[in-house]
Amino acid sequence: MNKRWTDRLATSVFTMIALVIVAVLAGLISYIVVRGFSQLDLDFLTSPPSSFREGGGIGPQLFNSFYILVLTMLFTVPLGLGGGIYMAEYAKPGKVTDFIRTCIEVLASLPSIVVGLFGLLVFVQLTGWSYSILGGALALTVFNLPVMVRVVEDSITSVPREQKEASLALGITHWDTIRTIILPAAFPGILTGVILSAGRVFGEAAALLFTSGVTTPRLDWANFNPLSETSPLNVFRPAETLAVHIWKVNTQGLVPDARDIADGAALVLIIAVLLFNLVARLLGRYVHKKLTSAK
Repeated sequence: MNKRWTDRLATSVFTMIALVIVAVLAGLISYIVVRGFSQLDLDFLTSPPSSFREGGGIGPQLFNSFYILVLTMLFTVPLGLGGGIYMAEYAKPGKVTDFIRTCIEVLASLPSIVVGLFGLLVFVQLTGWSYSILGGALALTVFNLPVMVRVVEDSITSVPREQKEASLALGITHWDTIRTIILPAAFPGILTGVILSAGRVFGEAAALLFTSGVTTPRLDWANFNPLSETSPLNVFRPAETLAVHIWKVNTQGLVPDARDIADGAALVLIIAVLLFNLVARLLGRYVHKKLTSAK
């Protein structure tokens, strides 16, 4: 009898905790939606911001956010995948491997402001690039790489070892076993790591303040030459992202409707992250079915 009541009490407590978390999240999202919904229109999403007059938009900032996101993931995913595979399948147990894991954990716990200062020193001053999209993407790669390595390693080690042993018993090489057996089985976990890393990139502001800057030059949106200074694809130009723009408007904004712009930009940021997560999960399920031949 006591065990039954204990079980019911524990179930009730955890249910209440879950309801409180959902209520807080729903209240926060509802508040942002109510405050920013009136700002959502095509002109707000495509027009450049205004420095002194009301009615500015977030077009360049929205593009910069996605551009830095793509560049960061191009660096983070291959490096994180390679590092996770090495740590899970090739690194031999010992002091060196333990030291590497300790370094990864320390890097994963660094505040983003510290990574931003590191990026300022290395990718802005030492390289001579000044504030640039490339410097911001590399700083965010340093910020997300430890998390990506740990997620990939944990996903690979969670795959039943019987699958690997059966493949090796059939004479398949170690690399082919990793490529055709282990990685498809670990793909859902790896995809989760990619989504988490992408969400951190899209909403990051502190590291980008010191690396990609808080301004966006006037761009020629018809110029797609990445070597041109006026091209939006130029990786060596400064780029203010959406998250940085929200911070700038709230702290340094001189426009009369600064609060409305910040509310609208915050709503766009949340919608973009949610849509990205949904699309990534749907794509991940599709790729997982193709890799594993599941129906």
